Amino acid sequence: MKVLVAGATGQTGRRIVAELMQQGVSVRAMVRNLEKGKEILPPEVELVFGDVLQPASLQVAIADCTALICATGATPSFNFTEPFLVDYQGTKNLADAAKASQIEHFVLVSSMCVSQFFHPLNLFWLVLYWKKQAETYLQNSGLTYTIVRPGGLLNEDNSDAIVTASADTLSEGRIPRVKIAQLCVATLSQPAAQQKIVEAIAQPDARSLSWEQLFARVD
Repeated sequence: MKVLVAGATGQTGRRIVAELMQQGVSVRAMVRNLEKGKEILPPEVELVFGDVLQPASLQVAIADCTALICATGATPSFNFTEPFLVDYQGTKNLADAAKASQIEHFVLVSSMCVSQFFHPLNLFWLVLYWKKQAETYLQNSGLTYTIVRPGGLLNEDNSDAIVTASADTLSEGRIPRVKIAQLCVATLSQPAAQQKIVEAIAQPDARSLSWEQLFARVD
């Protein structure tokens, strides 16, 4: 297996790269800035240029990979088109490239509450709305997929247990980025994670479950 990570230098993407490496999975990190990639990611990581808004670059980046984890996302700015371009159009371009390259599994890191149009986060240029449109496009693409919807993301890890739920079940809660990285990587080896939307948070009083159990409880 060889996994392409899109958004590899982001706070979640870099943790996904680290988790793949820790598990001995061959990983290729797709970055827009190779110098930044060298500064942020371990020196042994294979770097490749790729921009989700430049479809031609995606075909090169994705070549000979078997799976893809997309951890891209719009950053807060005054550019009202960024969520549409990055979260929707960029993910759409990645899905098209993945299908053309016969990628075996596409994992998309989305967000909890994307179905709530009047959620306060949509004040940021409809960022949740465009994430939801990207989810729908992936679901209709014909690709084998898992959509991961984390709660509020924490940079520091903790000992809380992961809690999973079906789409549009959770509306609050937080989870460390490290745990989302672990969850994303786990989907690649768990058939029960395929063709599902998995919402995830972490709770101190939750019972620790195996990956198989965590994915089996999601409809």
